[in-house]
Amino acid sequence: MKGDYQDLVDEISALLGAPATLENRDFRLIAFGAHDSDDDQAMDPVRTRSILTRQSTPAVRSWFEGFGIARATGPVHIPAAPEAGVFRGRICLPVRRRGIVQGYVWLLDQDPGPGPAELAAAMEVAQRIGILLDEEAKAGADLSREFLAVLTAARGWQQDMAVAALRTALGGAAEGLHAAVCVAPWSGEPPASVPGAAALCVVPGGTGPGDPDGSGGAGGRTPPGRAPALAVLLRLRSGDALAPAVAAMERLLPRAGAADPRLRPATAGVADPVRTLSELPAAWEQAVAAARAAVAQPGLGPVARWAEIGPYRLLAALAADPVEDPSTRALLGPAHRELARTAEVFLDCAGQAGRAAAALGIHRQTLYYRLGRVEQLTGLDLDEGEDRLLLHMALKAARLA
Repeated sequence: MKGDYQDLVDEISALLGAPATLENRDFRLIAFGAHDSDDDQAMDPVRTRSILTRQSTPAVRSWFEGFGIARATGPVHIPAAPEAGVFRGRICLPVRRRGIVQGYVWLLDQDPGPGPAELAAAMEVAQRIGILLDEEAKAGADLSREFLAVLTAARGWQQDMAVAALRTALGGAAEGLHAAVCVAPWSGEPPASVPGAAALCVVPGGTGPGDPDGSGGAGGRTPPGRAPALAVLLRLRSGDALAPAVAAMERLLPRAGAADPRLRPATAGVADPVRTLSELPAAWEQAVAAARAAVAQPGLGPVARWAEIGPYRLLAALAADPVEDPSTRALLGPAHRELARTAEVFLDCAGQAGRAAAALGIHRQTLYYRLGRVEQLTGLDLDEGEDRLLLHMALKAARLA
């Protein structure tokens, strides 16, 4: 679908002889034409920010909406306003469908500008864009029940029936590559549309081991996998084209906006592409695990791909049904957080005391003292490989709990 939008934007750019940009009704960038002008003012601050951040600020949105673009049915000429960062006037082509604005096509006004016939031709293309945006939003909303059923159905015949229902509902869109994405925590209803999404739904939060009342575990902060999550089924052009999916999720994260203070900042996980819808339940587990890994290891996120989370691929599976090891129970308690951090850094540094002490900012003798305390608490011998492995796994898995 992204390619369809780009083709239509390029068509408008060619009709009017000026680079065009397409934004949805929330002023989020969908596609833009190539800029090959030597004129520095062709890229004023407002247009530059829109392209680089893929969205406009609320102030810019309010200013443009003040010219009635949300109600307009034809081109709207907007004058320059240097004080607002708009160095060049704009032509806004409202993108409508069934009387509802779906988005906007923007062009820089020129002298001489396009004539009535050219603008009429561009508006016809804008109408085709409106059909695509409307159908995409409608399809995603209409399929939320079927998509949720696939992600939550019990394995076996129930899951098979849910997959068959989603395949029927998607029709031709069921063919080809898809990626499952998890954004958690998510507060409220799913967004009206996400570019490239075949379906959207909110997966309710559930309780997990050690959290019988859904309170969120240690510290009262609900971990991913237990908080409500936004599930997105994204269409892909090829198996190595996950960059658009990552970019789409980066734009969604600020909208996660959990109102509940117990909920952590949102992260997103992107599963490996799948070729058949029957693989979606496993892909959803990958996406949830990647989102959890982005919390446990911030360097992976805020949008983490399953293929890039390393040992957390195994640890996430263990943490989904954890077994508390008696040797590490005391160390993982709140009274010994500094000792646990010391042990984790030491093991991350492959047992090299010098590197670990430097990373922790402590003297090597202090490191040895703390490691001795770790051995006393756990009964483990950090000179033994299997004991090191057990402790390292327990420390990493605890981050996902």
